[in-house]
Amino acid sequence: QVQLVESGGGLVQAGGSLRLSCAASGRTFRRYAMGWFRQAPGKEREFVATISWSGGSTRYADSVKGRFTISRDNAKNTVLLQMNSLKPEDTAVYYCAASGKLDGSSLISDFSSWGQGTQVTVSS
Repeated sequence: QVQLVESGGGLVQAGGSLRLSCAASGRTFRRYAMGWFRQAPGKEREFVATISWSGGSTRYADSVKGRFTISRDNAKNTVLLQMNSLKPEDTAVYYCAASGKLDGSSLISDFSSWGQGTQVTVSS
């Protein structure tokens, strides 16, 4: 298991940008693919983006493609989510998660470790 702590959430106007960071503990970070998910009030948790263990492969939800970028630094045990052109519908709690599926995944069930979440609010 790996412990995950997210940061970087906040309040931003529509069209603005935020960068979320996820810090992982332990020396096994590079053994995991990573993902970002989000959950809006009254809605189910949904996939946002995933990155392979090496960082060589990424996938995005259609709703964020072209606006969000996921990246990782295995030397610093960190995964980032750069969010640009934010929309009010991006408002949610964002979660970082780790998966043993080394190529990454969009399925919640493939992720075994989760952070506590960070709130992102986009005002119109």
